[in-house]
Amino acid sequence: MWTERQRAMLAEMGVRVFVQPPQAAPADVLLQDEPMASDPPQSPVADAPPPVPAIARPPRPASAEPPMRMPSAIDTLDWEPLREMVAGCTACALCESRRHTVFGVGHTRAHWMIIGEAPGEQEDLRGEPFVGPAGQLLDSMLMALGLTREEAPPERQVFIANTLKCRPPRNRNPEPEELARCEPYLQRQIALVQPKVILAMGRFAVQSLLRSNEPIGKLRGQVHQYQGVPLVVTYHPAYLLRQPMDKARSWDDLCLAAEVMERGPQAR
Repeated sequence: MWTERQRAMLAEMGVRVFVQPPQAAPADVLLQDEPMASDPPQSPVADAPPPVPAIARPPRPASAEPPMRMPSAIDTLDWEPLREMVAGCTACALCESRRHTVFGVGHTRAHWMIIGEAPGEQEDLRGEPFVGPAGQLLDSMLMALGLTREEAPPERQVFIANTLKCRPPRNRNPEPEELARCEPYLQRQIALVQPKVILAMGRFAVQSLLRSNEPIGKLRGQVHQYQGVPLVVTYHPAYLLRQPMDKARSWDDLCLAAEVMERGPQAR
């Protein structure tokens, strides 16, 4: 007799099963169910049919969808309800050690959207992304393009956000589960801003947005897409403070993003 689990899995594959399976059933059609640790051992039966070879299951892709999508809870929110939801979020353990959530700043219909990685100590204290020396360098980079985080029209004032809204303890690297839990918030921010170009800064922001494990060095220098929005990859300002020789490459990335803006929708 097939178990309920075996019959359910065979039905999902489109294979008809009967209460008593045919004796001559082809082995390459049937699926051997994987034992669970909680399954009790079964006594052997003398006249039981020979075991059926298992069909190999394809591996789960590395870029699987986040475990909690919650489309009805987040995808319809406007700015203030979204901000309140982020401020009270307890979806992962980072809520236990944060001082402030870091929602984002800038024009809510900005043409440029800057996306970083995770808040640091100063960001956690002030509740604002990209502050301190890294923020000062970012402001200088934006100023060179005629952009600012201060009050200005949407073509000049950027919107700045992070992939994570809470600081990881001791500035450790973000965990994949934490990035997945926070991603719906960022997706909703992008949908509300409707930017004309996204500038992704830092390895974890880039790899999370592009679902890629490639290093920044292999992803920069080209125009990617994120949900239909052109995306340009560059180094995080904190990295550039440690490796100033890469500032020239980062400037090339900013110029590429500016070219995307100048060419207009036909180039995206």
